Amino acid sequence: MTQQARERARPPLPRVPAVAVLAHYLVGYRRTWRAGVFSSFLLPVLTVVGFGLGVGAYIDQGVGGVRYFDWIVGGLLASTALQVAIGESTWPVFSNFRWIKTYFAQSAAPLRVGDVLGGHLAFVVFRVLSSIAAFLLVTALFGAVHSPWALAVLPVVALLGLAVAAPTFAYAALVDSDSWLAMLFRFAVIPMTLFAGVFFPVESLPAVLRWLAYATPLWHAVDLCRAATLGVAPQWSVAGHLLYLAVWALGGWLLARHTFRRRLVV
Repeated sequence: MTQQARERARPPLPRVPAVAVLAHYLVGYRRTWRAGVFSSFLLPVLTVVGFGLGVGAYIDQGVGGVRYFDWIVGGLLASTALQVAIGESTWPVFSNFRWIKTYFAQSAAPLRVGDVLGGHLAFVVFRVLSSIAAFLLVTALFGAVHSPWALAVLPVVALLGLAVAAPTFAYAALVDSDSWLAMLFRFAVIPMTLFAGVFFPVESLPAVLRWLAYATPLWHAVDLCRAATLGVAPQWSVAGHLLYLAVWALGGWLLARHTFRRRLVV
């Protein structure tokens, strides 16, 4: 085969190199996605039954005139998106640096740091969207979705995924032991999930804790998701929520790109 024929036989490179990185993770996920299908539906069913129907049975008056089962759904959607995004941004990133060193192999190819980072972040967003789409379908089947605006949950959780995944990428790239990743869940993810308005209104917290809840990206996503599923206006402006999450995503991107460049560029 001549050189010209070999070049014609090669698949064309994507115009956006990060797409090739995304394709790498999608190919790997194609081999493992079946293992997560059952849990993608089982987890929301158990969560909704346990918290919505179980705990909700003891809250006769609901929250703000809304049945507790319906009120909690928006928070569960946002908190699940947070946990998926963090889970895909901790050990996988740490492993790509410390154990299997995938990032170093990718940077040795004609890929820039932004391509390596952007492609992996795109896969995290894909995982968030696929998980929340299944969760949203289950809650709709339980009658907890009251507005077609519930479809707006998907772009909201995608932005939340970026807002928490990007800084977590930077954190996972800096630590030298995976014990630090477990500490992130213990001291950041769990408190955020418990006190950012997922299970009860943040207005019931003391003033100091209330403002700490407002500072978390999760609370902003919870307010938007709850408003979308219930078909009501959020407590804060939509633009303010989205802008705050976008600032977290942009700041996390810049920080992650800086730490990745320090690790990958000699």
